[in-house]
Amino acid sequence: MDTISGRRPLKGAAVGAGGGAVLTVASPESSAVSAGPLASRLGGPRLPNWRRLVGTAGPGLLIAVGYVDPGNWATDLGGGSRFGYALLSMVLIANLIAMVAQALCVRLAIATGKSLAEHSREAFSRPVVLLLWLLAEVAMVATDLAELVGGAIALKLLFGITLVPGVLLISAGTLILLLFRGDDWRWLRGIVCGLILVIAASFAVLLHLAQPDWSMVAVGFLPTPALIADPAMLVLGIGIIGATVMPHNLYLHSGLLAPTGRAIERKAKRGAIKANVRDSNGALGFALFINAAILISAGAIFHSRGMTAIEDIGAAYELLDPVLGSSIAATIFAIGLLAAGQSSTITGTLAGQLVMEGFLQIRLSPLLRRLITRLAALGPVLLYFALAGESDTTRLLVLSQVVLSLQLPFAMIPLLRFVGSRQLMGEFALGGRAKIGSWGLALLILALNGALIFEMLT
Repeated sequence: MDTISGRRPLKGAAVGAGGGAVLTVASPESSAVSAGPLASRLGGPRLPNWRRLVGTAGPGLLIAVGYVDPGNWATDLGGGSRFGYALLSMVLIANLIAMVAQALCVRLAIATGKSLAEHSREAFSRPVVLLLWLLAEVAMVATDLAELVGGAIALKLLFGITLVPGVLLISAGTLILLLFRGDDWRWLRGIVCGLILVIAASFAVLLHLAQPDWSMVAVGFLPTPALIADPAMLVLGIGIIGATVMPHNLYLHSGLLAPTGRAIERKAKRGAIKANVRDSNGALGFALFINAAILISAGAIFHSRGMTAIEDIGAAYELLDPVLGSSIAATIFAIGLLAAGQSSTITGTLAGQLVMEGFLQIRLSPLLRRLITRLAALGPVLLYFALAGESDTTRLLVLSQVVLSLQLPFAMIPLLRFVGSRQLMGEFALGGRAKIGSWGLALLILALNGALIFEMLT
């Protein structure tokens, strides 16, 4: 059976022609193959919804990783320390936008059986395709850069390793992991799941130690006029939204589900779309908890004590233990950061493969694909440390988010064009209201990203 790496398949959720859930095998080039009714595997067709979600969880979990990578930590820490819980509404809005974008990817892949990258290759001229591929690669290098720096910071906090040896160790560790099990995506998916649970557990413990005012936390999820009236709050809020929707996730999600769309009959596709949107929304809801927990922790630990200028990850780490009076708080924080970086770099490898296959029809082994992206990210990181030193890592993380913001329109606009095409999507094309709402949301994202970039460059 053909797979991403030539051996083991990646499983995704679909719905059979009779309406019952089935498990499918995803592959970039081969059709998905039914693995049998999910109901027979989990004990019958009348399962509770949570058991259905557990049984079909897959692509959404890999997508959620992109929303909790180290690039998001600086904005959440800065927002929580400076404004307390007021920017929780922005965290919520950012995740809702992400849910809509990923749902559109699900619709495109299941309805047509092709990924966003494949549709782009077929719809545009060769020069445009090469430009879109290059921009996607730049975005993934920027994402990998944030993961490298975040992992290196975690090693420095935990073991006192300086950043340059740290980024080299993080790079070597990932390559060794892929060397031994890089062709088994089911196993790597399990590793990603474990790392996400580590992140969630870390912040659950921090929230317990911080003891936030939960009534104020609830109020923070409601938008207020201050978000627009206060320029500083608006900029941080834009930063939270601008750093959330990752361009490579749009290619990754559609690429993972395209084989499922090719394998099932047309009358089963509507149910498959619903099943995979549930999978995506459930995973992104988990990512919402983690992002909100970072901001809530910063608000409860720092803002409530008058420490309103904590934007650097290292500074936050140094203050956690003395502020909370706990000897484990900082260690827990650093472990969560390390897990965030490592989980993101694994899914980045898969995204890189799917992007290259979709745009250029070139397949590489996971190890070679990771080596190319990692070397492309390692150069700028080492150059930055050589020129600016190791004291201002937060600025480097922010710069990586600027690059992602610049690339986002080149993924979002083609996606909206394809899902709105009746000729391409048939009955699954977006309706008039959904199309207007989706384009309005895209324009909002672009405007917010533009404002963020303007503020950072002026």
